[in-house]
Amino acid sequence: MDLVTAFVAMLLVVWLIERHRRRPGEGAADAVAVAVTALWCLLVSATGTGSVLSTLGEVARNLAWLMVVLALFARDRRDETVRPVRPVLAALALVELFQIALVVLTQRYAGFPEAVVMIGQMSDLFHLLSTTGALVLVHNLYAGSVAGQRGAVRWSCLALALIWGYDLNYYTIAYLARGVPAELVTLRALAQMVAMVMIGLAARKGSSLRLSPSRTVAFQSLVLLIIGIYLIVMVGAAQSVAWAGGNTSELVQLGFAFVTTVMIIALVPSARLRRWLNVVLAKHFFQHRYDYRAEWLRFARTIGRADANAQPLHARVVQAVADITDSARGVLLVPGEGGALVLAARWQWPTLDVPAVAIDARAVAFLERSGFIVDLDQVRAGTDHAGEASLIPAWMVDEEAIWVLVPLLHFERLVGLVVLGRPALPRELDWEDFDLLRVVGQQLASFLAEQGAHAALLEASRFDEFNRRIAFVMHDIKNLASQLALLARNAERHADNPAFRSDMLVTLRNAADKLNALIARLSRYGAGTVSAIEPVDASAVAQAVAARCNTALGTVQVFATDVQPCLVLAARDTLDQVISHLVQNALDATEGKLGVFLHTRTDAGHGVIEVVDSGSGMSADFVRNRLFTPFVSTKPGGFGIGAFEARELVNAMHGRLEVESREGLGSRFAIRLPRAPDGAGAHSATPAIPAPATKAAVS
Repeated sequence: MDLVTAFVAMLLVVWLIERHRRRPGEGAADAVAVAVTALWCLLVSATGTGSVLSTLGEVARNLAWLMVVLALFARDRRDETVRPVRPVLAALALVELFQIALVVLTQRYAGFPEAVVMIGQMSDLFHLLSTTGALVLVHNLYAGSVAGQRGAVRWSCLALALIWGYDLNYYTIAYLARGVPAELVTLRALAQMVAMVMIGLAARKGSSLRLSPSRTVAFQSLVLLIIGIYLIVMVGAAQSVAWAGGNTSELVQLGFAFVTTVMIIALVPSARLRRWLNVVLAKHFFQHRYDYRAEWLRFARTIGRADANAQPLHARVVQAVADITDSARGVLLVPGEGGALVLAARWQWPTLDVPAVAIDARAVAFLERSGFIVDLDQVRAGTDHAGEASLIPAWMVDEEAIWVLVPLLHFERLVGLVVLGRPALPRELDWEDFDLLRVVGQQLASFLAEQGAHAALLEASRFDEFNRRIAFVMHDIKNLASQLALLARNAERHADNPAFRSDMLVTLRNAADKLNALIARLSRYGAGTVSAIEPVDASAVAQAVAARCNTALGTVQVFATDVQPCLVLAARDTLDQVISHLVQNALDATEGKLGVFLHTRTDAGHGVIEVVDSGSGMSADFVRNRLFTPFVSTKPGGFGIGAFEARELVNAMHGRLEVESREGLGSRFAIRLPRAPDGAGAHSATPAIPAPATKAAVS
């Protein structure tokens, strides 16, 4: 059979040489490998399987086929693709050359049967190592080819897989049985002949090839290679212990097995080890760090989730960016009132302490203008690429766990900023990281802008429906107010009983005043108007609200402490209404168990009225997406416009309503209004009636 295989191989050599003459540069490596294989088959046929010449011929055959693998990798002449393969091929070639040293040792110790057996088993181990590595290379060669061009290497890869796959089983049996049956030797020659036919088919169907191996294939191939090396090392070590002999050999084998088992259990499931392997592959085996197809599919799955267990969109935005850099946590900042960035969502980072104003408007303008992705490690090291070092807030620089800031730009407008935490294996970002993060940031910005537009459209639709309904309510209330006013005028003329007339007039006039006040307040929805703005002492209004609420509750739960004189430009009744809204909401949050505190102070050109509670608090997602959303209420039967109305009224007075809240700790609402000019007198109108401070007014 070996002679037949040699004859077929020689015919193939003649054809390959002729083909190479017609097409220079094609088939040279194949021709050399097939010629060496033919020579090896002749040596095996003439001298036998275990002879020195046949062993040296097999070494030459394996080296020749390794050169074929190298030629297949380099066929498109891209050095970047070939460079990572060469060290692996060199290592396998070195293992093959060790066989020559083992042949020399076998000849030297031919008179010692035990030594010859030991050297033979060592030779089998080296064969197993080289064939395993060669099969991994063949697998990577085929799987890493572009799908449309795999036909160019299909037959070559099948031939190589047949040659080395048979050798793997051949030497495994040889090692375990310490010998090879004659049938396997015959079948080995037959396998070589089939491989020669496949090489001929490969040469006939050859075409150009460009390689694009995926990270998954390379990672799996590397793992398979490591497993193969590990198994060979374990078998060799166990056999060495057995050869050592002695009474302690079994104990040493047991201890060795125990230690290696513990190492496997500890390392194989390790996410850190997998990440390290991925980093090594990205650095040394690929021209590009990322598998863009896989990254984009994962991005689409993360953002497009719509099942019941999916996180809110803002949290998924953070996760989509964090997955790219292997970050385990992050937060999302979005523009708030005044242009500064505020916390919108957290992803696996509940402990990060984010101020109410996370990043000021100057830094936002810089990020919008430059789109710069900020590496905080470089900022901490003193590097300042585009002036970002002076704009990044101190709390971010001081927090060592913060790693990267990724702006989300939509048509040169900043719609969000993703703050990423440091990954388990920190590394320095390069141009490829920045490019991918920039593209993903633009895509995420589009999603956020689309969601915002959808929410605004939905809110406008709800407002339209609400206005249509409230028009009927206002019509009825106007009619009732007119009737009550007419009744009061008639009662003044026709009532006979002075006492009854007096009580009736007081009741009717109060009812008419309340209805007219309700009409005025309802008329302001959507108009953004308030009554005349004038200097008002905010501290006096806060004390009046506290006294009124305590009287209504029958106990002291609202404390006007640390109340400093604070003269602001506002409408007193409107300011009273806003504070009453916020106090009532705070009382609802504390459920009557803890107190609500009112503070007033001045801050630069503003006066500040604070309503502080120690209640259940609110999440960042609730504050951002639900607190000020009209018609969304957590109270049974509520309209859900209390907090929304409070903010709109503060805005109408040219002020701003700020919120800070932490779940389980409480909330702080701060009303910031312009300060009145020095020397202006405070408006001293009678405090507003208690009715607007009831729960119905803020529901």
